[in-house]
Amino acid sequence: MSTTTTIERPIISAEELLTAWQGHRNLTRKVIEAFPEKDMFTFSVGGMRPFADLIKEIITVSAVGLKQIVTGVITPFEDAMPQIKEKADLLQAWDEASEQINVYFPQISAEKFHEDINLFGEYKFPAIENIQYFIDNEIHHRAQAYVYLRALGIEPPFFWDRY
Repeated sequence: MSTTTTIERPIISAEELLTAWQGHRNLTRKVIEAFPEKDMFTFSVGGMRPFADLIKEIITVSAVGLKQIVTGVITPFEDAMPQIKEKADLLQAWDEASEQINVYFPQISAEKFHEDINLFGEYKFPAIENIQYFIDNEIHHRAQAYVYLRALGIEPPFFWDRY
C-alpha cells in the first residue's frame, strides 16, 4: 500500500502579501504626487482630516507598527511628525517607510504572523490581522484622498494602477 503526501501551498505567501501591500503603497504614492501642495495640509471635506494628516497616520501605523511586530518594542501611537511641512517631506517620509516595510516584513516568521501583538500598547491582535489592518487603513484613507482630489477638480490615479 502506498501513501500520497500532499503539500499544500498557501493561498498567498508572505512574499506575495508584501508585493501586494507595496503595490498599494505605490498607488498611494501616486495619489500623494497628484495632490496639490497648497491643499495637502489644509483642505478637507465634511470634517475629515487634511490629506497630509492621513498620510502621517498611514506612515506611523504601517512602518512603526511593523517594526513593533518584529522587534517586540512597543511604543505609544504618535503621528504628529512636525518635521513634515512640505509635500517633498511627506514623499521622503513615505519612501523611507516603504523601505522599512521591505526590511522588517521578511523578518516575520510563519509562527510570528499568528502571535498576538499589543500594537502601540492599544490593539492586541495576531500580527497578520494587524498587517491586514495596515493595508485596509491605507486603502480607506486613499479613498478619502480620491474624494478630495475630485472635489478639487483633479482626476485621481486609476485605482488599479498599483505598479
